[in-house]
Amino acid sequence: MPFLDHLEELRWRILYSLLGLVVGVGVAFLIVIKLDLLNVLQHPIAPLLGGHKLVYTHPGDPFSIVMSASMWLGIALAFPVIGYNIWAFVAPALYSHEKRVVLPILIGAVLLFLCGAAMAYFVVIPLTLDFLLTFQTASLDPMITVQEYFGFVISLVVSFGLAFELPIAVVLLTMLGIVTPAFLQKFRRHAAAVCVLIGAFLSPGDAVTSTIAMAVPLYILYELSVFLSYFVKRRRDKRIAAKEAAEAAEAAANAAAEPVQ
Repeated sequence: MPFLDHLEELRWRILYSLLGLVVGVGVAFLIVIKLDLLNVLQHPIAPLLGGHKLVYTHPGDPFSIVMSASMWLGIALAFPVIGYNIWAFVAPALYSHEKRVVLPILIGAVLLFLCGAAMAYFVVIPLTLDFLLTFQTASLDPMITVQEYFGFVISLVVSFGLAFELPIAVVLLTMLGIVTPAFLQKFRRHAAAVCVLIGAFLSPGDAVTSTIAMAVPLYILYELSVFLSYFVKRRRDKRIAAKEAAEAAEAAANAAAEPVQ
C-alpha cells in the first residue's frame, strides 16, 4: 500500500476510535447518572464518615466528578472498538506467529488491569482509608471533599491496574529479545526491593499493611513474568532455529542445483 494510502487508513481508524470513545462516554454518563455510580464508589469511605456525606467546596465539583467518572468508564467501554481499530491497522504488517499472540496478550492485559483495579478498590483503598482517617482523630476532625476523594480513588485504581501489567511488559520485551529469563533470575532480589518501593509509593497510608498488600502481588506477578519469559523464549528460539534450518536447506538446494562449470 502506498504511503498516502497508509495515512488515509490511519485517519479513518483514528476517526472510528474517536467515535467509539464519544459513544462510550455518552453511555457511561447515563450509567453513572442512572445507577448512581458515585454512591457506589463511596462505599470504601462510607463506614468511616460517621453517617456524614462527602462535601464539596466548588459549585462545579459534582458535575466535574460525574464527567471524570464517565470519561474513565467510557474509555473502558470503548476499549473493544479502539483495540479492534488498532488491530485492523497493524495486522497486515504482522507475521502469522505474531498475529496468534496478539489476541491472548490483549485479553491478558485487560484481565490483569481489572485484577489490579479490583484489588485497589476492595483491599488497598479500605486499608489505607482506615489508617488515614483514624490517625490523630483525637485532635483533628476530618472533612473530606468529593474532589479529593475521587481523585485519590481513581489514581490508586489506575496505578494498581497499570502496575499489574508487569507480566505483559516482560512478555513483550522477551519477544523482542531485550530481556531473557536468565536476566530476570539474576535480578530477582533487586525486583523484590523494587516491588516494596513501588508498594510504598502507590499505596499511601500504613507503612506495613498497605505496602505489603501491594508489594506481595507485584512480586508474585514478577515470578509469573519469569515463567512466561521462559515459555516465550523457548518458542522464540525454536522459531529462529526452524527459520535458520529452512534457510540452510534452501541454500544447499540452490547450491546443488547450480550447473557445474
